[in-house]
Amino acid sequence: MRRWKLILNNLELISFKIALILCAVSTIGYLSSLLVRRVKLAKISTWILSTAFVFLTVKFLFVIINSSWFLNPDSRDFLSFCAWTVCAVYLVLQFKTKTRVLGAFISPLILLFMIAAAGEEAGRSIRPQNLQSGLTALHLFLTIFGEALFVIASCAGLMFIMQNRLLKSKKLSGMSRLLPSLNDLDRINHLCLLWGFPLLSVGVIAGVIFAQISWKTGWLTDPKIVWTFAAWMIYGFLLHQRLAIGWKGYRMALFSGITFILLLMSYFGVKICFPTLHNFI
Repeated sequence: MRRWKLILNNLELISFKIALILCAVSTIGYLSSLLVRRVKLAKISTWILSTAFVFLTVKFLFVIINSSWFLNPDSRDFLSFCAWTVCAVYLVLQFKTKTRVLGAFISPLILLFMIAAAGEEAGRSIRPQNLQSGLTALHLFLTIFGEALFVIASCAGLMFIMQNRLLKSKKLSGMSRLLPSLNDLDRINHLCLLWGFPLLSVGVIAGVIFAQISWKTGWLTDPKIVWTFAAWMIYGFLLHQRLAIGWKGYRMALFSGITFILLLMSYFGVKICFPTLHNFI
């Protein structure tokens, strides 16, 4: 049994290292496609990133077979899962919309998650024993998927702002021809918001239920929860404005980026500046 676990651990590590190398290569390829203004290079990089995604998926299969990862992921697996989720969402959208150059903005983030995961100690749990349950796992994974969609939305918004400025300057450079059209970028922003908000909502609801069960009182004023609720409400407002009022284009791109910064603050800034019940993640 111990020998079997050792073999699985080695296979998992090999899969992770191959995925890390492929992510680095795809990132270089995507960024080079912007520098040399060649869409073909971005296409090749997409296939390399797809291969990295396959190896990262294989890594998680080995982890799931070898441990109770779903209920208690360690810090390396958590960061790897963040990379896997962003990669999965991007690849689905990319094959649907054919906006391969978007990878130049997404792949560096995926690579950062992978590098951070490589620097983490394997086996170090991210959650205390009393918080390891299916409900917290549901909260964790749905929230990650929702936020992965918002990552793509913010990147598409950034590209929209860049492309909009290039077109308004009336200087059609190679960069403006390489970037996706404003309509395609606005569509990506809309799809990510449309899918991301329900996932984040269910994740937040699962977190609220478990917080009430576990902490009883005090959790509602926790700084991290307050900031997350604020970002969630703004995303809900943006979705309402998009569907009911017809907001789109530059306004949606700008507000998507600003709201995502607020969401990032709830995870990193609040943890550094304020005491929080969520200091284990």
